[in-house]
Amino acid sequence: MFEKLIEFFSNPNTYETPMPKADADHVIGALMVRAAKADRAYLFEEVETIDRVLSERHNIGPIDAAKMRAACERLEEAMPDTVELAAILREAVGTDELEDALRALWRIVFADGIERDEEDEVLHKVEAMLGVTPERAKELHDEVISTKLGVVKV
Repeated sequence: MFEKLIEFFSNPNTYETPMPKADADHVIGALMVRAAKADRAYLFEEVETIDRVLSERHNIGPIDAAKMRAACERLEEAMPDTVELAAILREAVGTDELEDALRALWRIVFADGIERDEEDEVLHKVEAMLGVTPERAKELHDEVISTKLGVVKV
């Protein structure tokens, strides 16, 4: 560990953290990051919500959630295809977990109080890849939006 600290402080611009495994937990996190970035604005409210969701889902503290989010950001950058991320998730978890993942993704979309078409497009692509019917997807969307007051669709 001491060597890694020396390496980082010697040349922080070239230091790279290891890529996380593309397991279901990290893929859900990467999809949350992807949803947050869909409108080309990765806002504090979205980062904070991602950390909160990761903390709740994995029963971890805020520091560990922030570390996990950082790993998920790295995975999201390395995997440019949303379909590939969704396929990994679909193979790894059951229906209930998929729906929980979609609820988490919608929470991220609504974190800044604005639902944008770009974000909807990403989520609808993920829903389709996960095999969620449009009717069930709408129910999940509406379920999450009912808990978020003041969300505006643009």
